[in-house]
Order: sequence, then C-alpha cells, then structure tokens
Amino acid sequence: MLNFLPSPLLFFISSVLLVLNTLLWSLLVCLGGLVKLLLPIKAIRINMTRVMNRFMWAWATWNGGILHLIAKVEWDVQGLESLHRNGWYLVISNHLSGFDIAAHTYVLRNHIPMLKFFLKKELLYIPLMGLGCWALDMPFMNRTSPEKLKKNPKLKGKDLATTRRSCEKFKDLPTSIINYVEGSRFTEEKRHRQKSPYKHLLKPKAGGIAFTLSAMGEQFDALLNVTVVYPDAPADILSSVMHGRVHKIIVRVEPMPVPQVDAERYFSEPEYRVEFQRWLNGVWEQKDDQIDALLTEQPDQSGKPKDSSYNSQLAS
Repeated sequence: MLNFLPSPLLFFISSVLLVLNTLLWSLLVCLGGLVKLLLPIKAIRINMTRVMNRFMWAWATWNGGILHLIAKVEWDVQGLESLHRNGWYLVISNHLSGFDIAAHTYVLRNHIPMLKFFLKKELLYIPLMGLGCWALDMPFMNRTSPEKLKKNPKLKGKDLATTRRSCEKFKDLPTSIINYVEGSRFTEEKRHRQKSPYKHLLKPKAGGIAFTLSAMGEQFDALLNVTVVYPDAPADILSSVMHGRVHKIIVRVEPMPVPQVDAERYFSEPEYRVEFQRWLNGVWEQKDDQIDALLTEQPDQSGKPKDSSYNSQLAS
C-alpha cells in the first residue's frame, strides 16, 4: 500500500503502471488477433478467443491490483450471486467516468464472460486499441444517419444486418455486451443542458440497446442493470482515483428479464419506439432513486449521512 505517499507521486505511479499494463495485454491480444487472421479455422479462432479473453481478464485484474497499491479502497458490491461465466448477458449501466470501464471489468471479471463493447467504426483506426478491440471480436458500428436513409431508402436495415453478422461469432462462446445508454459521461452541466428529469443521471437513449436486442436478443440469458457510485469522489473521478483520493466504490447488479424487441416494428413504428423508451425511462427512474439512497446512506467525516445531491459532492 502506497497511499501514504503524496498524491502527485501516486498519480505518476498509477499512470505509468496503467499504461504499461494496457500496453502489455494489448500487444498480446493483437498477436492473438494476427493468429486468428492468418489461421482462419473455426476451432483455432475459438480457442484463441478464449486465450485473448484471459488476457483481458488479466488486464482487469492488474488494474484492480494497481488501485489496491495506491489507495485503500472499499468495494461495496451486491448482486453477483446468480451470475455465471457460461452465460450470455447484456449489461446496461450509468456512466460517470473514464474509470467506469476498469471498475466494471474488475468487478464482473470472475462472474460473467469478459465484457464486449459496441464501438464506433472510427475507433478501428486508433493504433493498438482499434486492432485489440477487433481481435477481441468487438463489433464496430457504422450507423446510417436519418438523412442518408431519406436520400437512399435501400440502406434501411443494412446496419442491423451488419450487426447481426458481427454478432454471429458470439454464438460460439459465452459473451457479455455492455451498453452505456446515456451515451455520455454524467456531468451537472450536461444534466442541466438536456433538462434531465433525474438528479444523478442523464436521459437514457433507447436506440443503442434496442439495436443490440434486435440483433441478438434471443442469445441473452439476462439483462444486467448495473449501478456504480463513487460516494467520496469529486467531479474528476478518474483523476481522483489515480491520485489515491477515492476510498469507496459502490456497485449494484440487478439481473432482469431480457426485453423482446421486434426490429421491424421498432424501426418503423413510432408508437413501438415510444413504448420501449418508456420502459427504459422507468428503469432509469428506479436507478436514480437507488443512487439517491446509496449516497444518503454514506456517512461524512462527522459520522452523519451525506447530502445525497451531486452538487454537494462536486463542491467538496
């Protein structure tokens, strides 16, 4: 434990270790991807994917080790009991920080298959990261804009067909896909700008999760509704973690039935889309209440419960 060191030094140590950790496992994942590319035999591809998933597991585990090295963090995690590593899951979560990915992969790594992300096609061209995500079979999306669909109606359904082809390989191995349905990290500025009805969340966007369910909903065993809270972190959570200033991380996992989405109806019937959005808004309303309760339960240094609003945390 190095938490006795000055925070600037902790930030330097954690930055170096996180970069080295990411470089090491990314390079190994990329090498595995080249093997899959050069030897496109199904049995080899499946076994190499298993190996590369273990590389990602090691990356997540070492991230947790680095955090343990620089800070004394209490992990308050509930809801993992019914999960299993041989299942297929769609994970949705609130999104507060760039650290969320590390937190989610660390907490869930021994309970469900390693997380996959739907990524924008542009990320494919980022050195090392793009190749690593491709090697891990993460689907790259190229969403057709409404303007293009109006100009060329023949493109309708092409994105969904492309996504389904990308997800075909997920039938060979248990898979977990995560979707940050807010579409962006939470800030008070963003919350006010979009006039969010929630105290601790941005408005959820139904399109991404509906798109995923349309493409492979029948494969999922459960929808995992994950809530993450950093009760003692100021606005810049990632920086606070790397400075050793975060001492508690709360994660709640709620398995839910998988909603059935009819692709044809979702993309052609406004009423159907509104109904699905209403369901997601209900999930988000409950999540907002849950976050409020979790923050209220946290004592401050005097032993009294904290003010549950994000404003009070951001001002501290």
